[in-house]
Amino acid sequence: MIARVRQPNIVLINCDDLGYGDLGCYGSQRNDTPTLDRLAAEGMRFTDFYMASPVCSPSRGAMLTGCYPPRIGFGSFDGLPVLFPGQRLGLDTGETTLASMLRDAGYATQHVGKWHCGDQPEFLPTRHGFDHSFGIPYSNDMGRQHMPDGMPNWPAKLAEMGIAIADEYPPLPLLLDDEVFEQQPDQASLTARFAAESVRFIRANQDRPFFLYLAHIYVHLPIYVQQRFADASHNGAYGAAVASIDWTTDVILTELRRLGLDEDTIVIFTSDNGSRARDEGGSNEPLRGVKGETWDGGLRVPFIVRWPGRVPAGSVCSAVTSAIDLLPTFASLAGGALPDRPIDGHDITPLLDGADGDSDRVFAYYRGNALAAVRQGRWKLHVARGDESVEELYDLVDDVGETNDVSGEQPDVVAALSAIAESIRADLGDDRLGVDGPGRRSAGVVDAPSPLTTYDPGHPYFANEYDLSDRG
Repeated sequence: MIARVRQPNIVLINCDDLGYGDLGCYGSQRNDTPTLDRLAAEGMRFTDFYMASPVCSPSRGAMLTGCYPPRIGFGSFDGLPVLFPGQRLGLDTGETTLASMLRDAGYATQHVGKWHCGDQPEFLPTRHGFDHSFGIPYSNDMGRQHMPDGMPNWPAKLAEMGIAIADEYPPLPLLLDDEVFEQQPDQASLTARFAAESVRFIRANQDRPFFLYLAHIYVHLPIYVQQRFADASHNGAYGAAVASIDWTTDVILTELRRLGLDEDTIVIFTSDNGSRARDEGGSNEPLRGVKGETWDGGLRVPFIVRWPGRVPAGSVCSAVTSAIDLLPTFASLAGGALPDRPIDGHDITPLLDGADGDSDRVFAYYRGNALAAVRQGRWKLHVARGDESVEELYDLVDDVGETNDVSGEQPDVVAALSAIAESIRADLGDDRLGVDGPGRRSAGVVDAPSPLTTYDPGHPYFANEYDLSDRG
């Protein structure tokens, strides 16, 4: 291990709906990802890394806090799977986040891109440890947009529930810190603007430890891209968006090299959940399932760590790991303090040095507040699919696509994992079975929520209404 004279800088790049099979270094032949492939060649590629939810708000809250979503009140949001504009809920300010822990340890902290942990002022990034923020408060399809026939009218459903966004989405806000900076921005320009803001932050803080959290809007629908990427893509708008992500990563790596910060900076690349249906351009191959499901395709995502001189170049780690591990790992690397309340993640610093993983590591697959499956080592036991109980066992080493249920052949494994599932429920609950776990904490709540923007026919919007029909 190399002794270092300063805390490492940390750059965390998180994509939206990017699938396990969308990068060349994970086997894709559909998208061009030369920079990300080089990132893996110069660092460590994880094969069995999981987000803690197959949808975005719970996934992001879990990654920021080191907790399974039900523990922080992020399993469900007034019965909805993710947070919506003007909703009363968000990440409670009593939770320790990656940013607040690192800021307390002396880091400059910056959020760029998508947030989606609550849009009310009490829940924005600057209330959760980020010195500054530039981006959108929720998904890019939650602005004023064309609503094609047959698509669910979420705004109308929300209005019926009393969530204060009337009968249509408000204009999409672009925020600078806590203020609305622009409304209905040109989405095709946002990724380049995010790259520029990331570079500005790195330059401004090159002489002190910094934490940059860059959360892309790609490849969530609708996909608006710069023409240069669209012209070069052989996988439509989806491939163009992936190429945009790859280019942005190159911009950041180039700046780190230029400033002589390469060996002092950990660069991490991942995605908030699996890709959507294959016919939209994405891929979770060779995994089964898509975003929103608890087959591995919904939660297992790319995870690459590059740290020259520390993380072995060209290495591959097959240990079971998760986004909830980032907080304890960053605390270990940066000399930060862990929260004074329970978390669920593990410190995976030894893995970054090339050590073997814990073969007894347990991972719980939650969908909302319902436990759907558990994994230990090579074995994954499904206990629910939707509202129905199941008992299906898969060997994720020999059957990564979860095609062959071997529960009848492995009764002892089923019994052991069933007991683990019961112990998880005893802590975090299981709404499907009516179990309210004592380990759950509440999400943040405001009494009088309101959207950050309202439609004004006289406002000089870039786009009065986004017109792509594929809303996501």
